[in-house]
Amino acid sequence: MSHETYTLYPRITDAQALPGYHLRISFDNGETRDYDFRPHLALDMFHLLQNEAFFRAVKVDVGGFGLSWNDDMDIAASELRLNSQLISKKSEHLVTAH
Repeated sequence: MSHETYTLYPRITDAQALPGYHLRISFDNGETRDYDFRPHLALDMFHLLQNEAFFRAVKVDVGGFGLSWNDDMDIAASELRLNSQLISKKSEHLVTAH
């Protein structure tokens, strides 16, 4: 029996399409990241996204495991997190009672 190791990536909680084919993505670990989608526009599978109105229709997949535009066009949360720029990270503060 083989044992596979999976890396757990934070899940996407929100996504917004920005001008210039960038995505602003919020993750459940408090990170907000910017992803430059322009390199993907040359790929056949993403050719419809060259229409900015269609690109702006991005939606978070159920469970937060990726983003999609329709049943044929999606991108994984792991790709988005690994190849994006960190914009901000909310830190969690514990409040203790005295």
